[in-house]
Amino acid sequence: MHHKTSHISAADSRTFTISELAREFGVTPRALRFYEDKDMLHPARDGMTRVYSNRDRARLTIIVRLKRLGLPLADIREILDLYVLDDGERAQKYMMLDKFRKQVKELEVQREDIDTALTELRKGIIWLEELIQKVGPNEEGKRQVAAYEAVARRQLDEV
Repeated sequence: MHHKTSHISAADSRTFTISELAREFGVTPRALRFYEDKDMLHPARDGMTRVYSNRDRARLTIIVRLKRLGLPLADIREILDLYVLDDGERAQKYMMLDKFRKQVKELEVQREDIDTALTELRKGIIWLEELIQKVGPNEEGKRQVAAYEAVARRQLDEV
């Protein structure tokens, strides 16, 4: 008769506090509680204390990495949810590939918007430098500079 034994290493059974994970990943404890509320992390409880497992730590690694890539939390949650499938993570890899491709396209559009904004700002700098040389530091020149800065700020806020 064969008994299936569990080989849990010390690394697999290590637990973490909310402070430890927050510090390690550069996030706030509030962010960890938010991910828990969104059913992305599943800490155990020891009284009122959250106890995070190595699995939670691995999931947090994925959350933080994918957030840095700009993926929305809904997409990250879908990817995490696929870990429970017993398909060698095949479904997860296909989904991640699709989401990564979409994110690349989105970031390319954002880069074009940023390039356009930079071009406009550089033109504005040249215009302002010429204007300052012609106008000098009188009140009218200062007003025009302030007006241009306000327009430039609005354009940057739209990007």
